[in-house]
Amino acid sequence: MTMLPSRVGESAGLRASHADRDRVVDILSGAAGDGRLTAEELDERVGAALTARTLGELAALTADLPVVAGEGPVAEAKDVVRIEQEGASTRRGDGWVVPRRMEIRSAWGEVTLDLTRAVITHDTLHIDLDMRAGALRIETRPGIVVDTDALVASYAEVKIARAVDTGTPVVLRVRVTGGISWGQVVVRSPRRGFRRKA
Repeated sequence: MTMLPSRVGESAGLRASHADRDRVVDILSGAAGDGRLTAEELDERVGAALTARTLGELAALTADLPVVAGEGPVAEAKDVVRIEQEGASTRRGDGWVVPRRMEIRSAWGEVTLDLTRAVITHDTLHIDLDMRAGALRIETRPGIVVDTDALVASYAEVKIARAVDTGTPVVLRVRVTGGISWGQVVVRSPRRGFRRKA
């Protein structure tokens, strides 16, 4: 199969995550259902997607296919994302692109970061937290490790679900620093019914 030019620019050399591969397989399956790919082409490209190491390799597999909004193989990740709020709640859910760094300034509110189906293009995420009377909730999946050892807690609770060794390679290390007072940080795994998209 002739590999087509990458659409992801400077991100092409970054390592692909399981979520990235799953997203491309979904796009390929949809294209086959629309008659854009033959069964043979689908088998060939799905095999290549499941063994792809970089984002550039994945992008080449869908470069000649229309991309549905929100379902591109990989979106560009920002270096820094800032969340500033007071008396409000913020949630990052399915398909959000994880940056290298987050600066969270929150009072009397909650911030939820759902990493279970996030787009992960970096191997680390540094969260600089300044939170008063609120909660930071981080939802993880196998392959994501959260470190709160450098977080300063004052009249606050830090709860991390016990990690279960599933043999899954680590794809993202999250380091939470800064401080929280009169609140809580909760790190939890998906509910038992959670499944990665096949």
